[in-house]
Amino acid sequence: MPSDAVLYQGAALCLTYPDDDFRARLPLLREAAPQLREFVDHAALAPPQELAAHYVDVFDSEIGHSLYLSRWHDGDARRRGTSLARFQELYRAHELEFTGEELPDFLPAVLEFTSRTGNLDLLTEYRTALDRLRARLAGFGTPYASVLDAVCATLPTAPGGRTVS
Repeated sequence: MPSDAVLYQGAALCLTYPDDDFRARLPLLREAAPQLREFVDHAALAPPQELAAHYVDVFDSEIGHSLYLSRWHDGDARRRGTSLARFQELYRAHELEFTGEELPDFLPAVLEFTSRTGNLDLLTEYRTALDRLRARLAGFGTPYASVLDAVCATLPTAPGGRTVS
């Protein structure tokens, strides 16, 4: 298990829809993953309906903040199916079955996988996508950018030795 397992699990929680379960876990998350405190403090102070509406505004619209990693690489092309199958194969290779309502490339699912297995392959492979998402979230002015900041800080730089800002 990587030393950043708690961070990855916490980031997965932060990047899912902020329901009552999420709100109940905020105090524990604040203590367990100090790298996420900026976002956690924001989430704790935001009225529940406003936080939920903000999540929908940020991630459920077509403004380029997709949490589906293969979309950043493959777009909506047919080759995306091959990428999704690879995610599933990697989960199975670690004796995990993806059963979520989302697709297997959903960033919170990938973060949870990484937390459980210590396998950084998907996060490393999609580092450029993470950097692009982080930059777009920062440009949008959302506190969700700080979650991506924390995750990206744990990863090697993108291929070519550069990060995207």
